[in-house]
Amino acid sequence: MNRTEALDSLREFLKERGISAMIIPTNDPHFGEYTQAHYKVREWLSGFTGSAGTLVVTETDAALWTDSRYFVQAARELSGSGICLMKMKMEGTPSIAGWIREQYPSGARVGIDGALFSYADYLQLKKDLAPLTVESIPDPFDRIWKERPPLAFRPVTVLPQEYSGESAASKFERVKQALCMGDRRFVYIVTACDEVAWLCNIRGTDIEYNPLPQSYAVITNQAVHLFADLQALDEETQRYLRSQGIEIHPYDSFTERLGEFPSDTLRVCSAARITVRDYNALNIQGAVFTDDPLAGGTVARLKAIKNECEAEGFRKAFLTDGIAWCKLLKYIDDSLREGRELDEYALGEKLIAFRKECPLYRGESFEPIVAFGPAAALPHYSATETSSQKIGTDNFLLMDTGGHYLFGTTDTTRTIPVGKLTEEQKINYTLVLKGMIALSMAAFPKGTRGASLDVLARGPLYTRGLMYFHGTGHGIGHYLCVHEGPQSIRMEENPVPLEPGMVLSNEPAVYMEGKYGIRTENVLMVREWKTTPVNEFYRFETLTLVPIATECIAKGILAEEEIVWLNGYNAQVYEKISPFLDPEEKQWLGKACRPCLI
Repeated sequence: MNRTEALDSLREFLKERGISAMIIPTNDPHFGEYTQAHYKVREWLSGFTGSAGTLVVTETDAALWTDSRYFVQAARELSGSGICLMKMKMEGTPSIAGWIREQYPSGARVGIDGALFSYADYLQLKKDLAPLTVESIPDPFDRIWKERPPLAFRPVTVLPQEYSGESAASKFERVKQALCMGDRRFVYIVTACDEVAWLCNIRGTDIEYNPLPQSYAVITNQAVHLFADLQALDEETQRYLRSQGIEIHPYDSFTERLGEFPSDTLRVCSAARITVRDYNALNIQGAVFTDDPLAGGTVARLKAIKNECEAEGFRKAFLTDGIAWCKLLKYIDDSLREGRELDEYALGEKLIAFRKECPLYRGESFEPIVAFGPAAALPHYSATETSSQKIGTDNFLLMDTGGHYLFGTTDTTRTIPVGKLTEEQKINYTLVLKGMIALSMAAFPKGTRGASLDVLARGPLYTRGLMYFHGTGHGIGHYLCVHEGPQSIRMEENPVPLEPGMVLSNEPAVYMEGKYGIRTENVLMVREWKTTPVNEFYRFETLTLVPIATECIAKGILAEEEIVWLNGYNAQVYEKISPFLDPEEKQWLGKACRPCLI
């Protein structure tokens, strides 16, 4: 079925129910970044393969909203579909609600799948679309998508305490303590798969790039209730879970079970993290709800603060990953010097091969970004085996990849100069590096939020009238999701303060459409620094161990303290990585890490 036929089938389904428009998000009921193929209905209808976007289909029109990372990609993939691209946060782009109201000024019924919308989004939609009505309708795609992939459930494994640093039973007690419910009977809803995995010390492979089982959890005064596919839990895993006080239920019984809690049991959940379907199941007569007491979510906040075992696991992961990166960078240098042809996809596969030399490697943490020249101006460009470009010359090669290891998760970006660069390219490379160093060197008081630090990374670019539109830093999970909340460093306000043990990326960038892209990314961990009479202060520990190219730095832009930081960083890379390299690799790394004298 082609896109036109798919849209027509959806319109016929809606017409039967008297629905004039339907809003189709990207997410699944767990609100994760990646979803199983079963939930990729927006992609099936539109042909747009990006990881973020919302499609609206009316009786005669269709439009897709996505952010700046995907403007170029979406324009290409939507071409010929009749679907209008709406560029979010750009002047002149209407909101979803505004666009629908323009289509139906006299009123209409707007449908949503209640299993894919949070209750908070539903309430906001009702407000924004008034006087139109918003209705939860049955999932139409089970009927109209004839070859819809089924949900997949693969074996669940236990993450040993030597890697997690804490038992699941201990985490249950800490969550209860953080909720501050005392003797009050409560039920706390956990819908995010990474939170369930952390809470129960389990991992899986149900979701691409995320080491997660498709699962839910409910926490009560007495126990953690895990909702997972029973066939995916072998006897040993079930024994472990039960030994930790975890009760096991079938995955597909979750919504029904929510409706069975007595009305005098306090419902603790965030309206932004529970679907309309599941909120309605909880909302029996007499039920009382209260919001999660911690901004960002209690389980999410506890998970974000890594214990010392997890912190050491991160250090080991970045050491292991750094070895693979250095081998790859030497391979690239050797190939370019000897005139061997390179292409984007093959380089991504080569790095994976080096990572696989570690027996505890568990796959990529996101789809590798290997982009040369103009392709690097697309923040989420991804080469395939059939669409990969050759590596040319006189431009930048940008590589942004990460790996999962049993002891941690990594994410690193390096921009590699190839051939002769222009002065503009060197200046912009240096401005990005300057911002990355400024954030790395930051000292800040307890209670600081990421938005307060964001300008440190952007400031050097602002001085030249340049900027990037994505966030500067996202949280990173411990052998979990590479994009982890609730912590972040970005322009938008986030009420969650940065706390010791939180791990975040540091990735300023600049993108010159049609020319090149530059991004330099290290990963940081918040650490306690000093206590003074006025406050407690924190600093960042840099975890990434991959050399930063210095031959493309423009003169006169880096301050002396920034040069000292850069030389110290590259010296540390050499000190920690070189013992694991052969003599030729060690010699190459020594040259790559030699002091910058600019």
